[in-house]
This record gives sequence, structure tokens and C-alpha cells, in this order.
Amino acid sequence: MSNILITGANGQLGNCLRDLTREDSSRKYYYTDVAELDITNEAQIEQFVTDHQIRVIINAAGYTAVDKAENDVEKCYLINRDATRNLAQVAAKHHCFLVHISTDYVFDGQEDVPHKVTDKVNPQSVYGKSKWEGEVAMAQSKCDGVIIRTSWLYSEYGGNFVKTMLKLGKEKEEIRVVNDQFGGPTYARDLARAILNIVTKCNDFKGLKIYHFANRGVISWNDFARQIMANAGLTCRVLPVSTLEYNAIAPRPAHSAFDLTDIERDLDIQIPQWDDSLLICMQNLKNQQVEKM
Repeated sequence: MSNILITGANGQLGNCLRDLTREDSSRKYYYTDVAELDITNEAQIEQFVTDHQIRVIINAAGYTAVDKAENDVEKCYLINRDATRNLAQVAAKHHCFLVHISTDYVFDGQEDVPHKVTDKVNPQSVYGKSKWEGEVAMAQSKCDGVIIRTSWLYSEYGGNFVKTMLKLGKEKEEIRVVNDQFGGPTYARDLARAILNIVTKCNDFKGLKIYHFANRGVISWNDFARQIMANAGLTCRVLPVSTLEYNAIAPRPAHSAFDLTDIERDLDIQIPQWDDSLLICMQNLKNQQVEKM
């Protein structure tokens, strides 16, 4: 039986991992967030790994407030770079397999083609730079593991674009959403399944492997918002606005679609289309509301 540590267990991805592994009696899972384990403290990580005989670490923790990060630089780097280094160094020392989640923000988004894992990175924001330096730290540790870059994450949990659009769609007659940033939405439950697939094959991995994961299809944020409104039967109009007009604090990649060839081939999976997964998530959200009534 492998003992598996999941960090960031109260976040979107962490909660989806918790849901999918709750009935798995073949492994022992330890779900931690900051209250249970401070991953910015390497000694604390090492103690936890030793005490619980951890063999696999899934790092679902991260500082993801992209705009806030521009003025909260120290904390962003502490979580996205330094904590990743801590986990990787402990993993290397104790021969653990590490799965770490990174982001499309490591690219500048200037190329209008799906990004391959071998494409040159050029992060433009504090968030993107901190995540890239986390990737570098993991590579330098020489631990065995996988980095998964993902994009536009949403789920039934926490704050995310889907839930925000549903809220605004009920409150407003019209909203403005950027129509010149293109990428792939990622349903956190689909990403969690891919991670668990990797964990079952972890003995086949040596060294460091990088994958890209998002749901299939390339759309704009405006397209995404329109589909959410349509699925929910909301009449709120979604108007186009340019990135320049929207004037967000942190720069965003204009094109951050992923080439999914490597992960689909190596894991022998077919990643669902973005609109199919969106429907599933929204139905789950609707069912949750019914249960609360």
C-alpha cells in the first residue's frame, strides 16, 4: 500500500482529488492544507513524510490570485517557488514521487498555436514567473516526478470563473468579458483523474516529465462565459471587451492553448471536450443547490 500526501487539499483540485480517492482502500491518503502542514517549512515536510512513510506527493497547493500577486510578491514566491523547492528536495531525499501543478502563465502567449511542453517559456506576470521558478526548483532537486501545466481551472469548489459567471448572470442584464484571450478551460475533476492515473504508473517514471493538461477545444473567455449562460438558461448578455480595455493588473497570455499529444499518448487517455465537462460540472452545482434546499 502506497501512502500519498496531497497538499492544498481544501482548494479546487485538492477537493476533487479527495472526492475521487475517498473510496480507494488500496492506498492511504493524507489530505493536508496549511493548518495540517506548512509546506514553506522544509523540516516540517520532512517530518511528515518520515512519520507517515509517504511514497507519493501531489502538490495541489499554490498562490493563484494572479492580480493580487503583482503587489504580494514575497508571499507568491514563497508558496509557488520556495514551497515547491522544499517538497522536491524532501522527495529527492526520501525517494518520493512528486506530482506538481503549474500553469499556462509560464508562456507569454504571443504564438497563436497550441503550446508544446518543449516550447520556450517567457512568463510576463509575477504569478507566472513564480510558477516557472517552482518548475526550475523541482528540476534542480533531481527528484522523480511530473509537472502538469494546466489552465483556466474550474470546479464545484471554491471561487472560479464558472461560479462567478453564474452569480453575475443572475444579478445583471449584461456583463463584459474579454474576447481576445484564447485557451482551454480545465475541469478540475478531469485533471484529478489524470493525476491519479499518473500515480498508478509512477514506477514507470524516472527523472522529470512535463505534461500539458486542459480540456479539448480552444475558446475565448467570452465564448466560455456565453456557454455558461446558455447552459444555465440565463438571459444575461455577454458583451466583448478587449484585454486593453479591460485593463487587468497582471498581464495575461493572449494564446495559452495546449498541445495535449504527450499526456494522451503516455497515459492512454482521451481528454474530454471542454463543453462536455462544463455541462457535468454545472449539473453537479445544480444538484448541490437542490440538496441544500
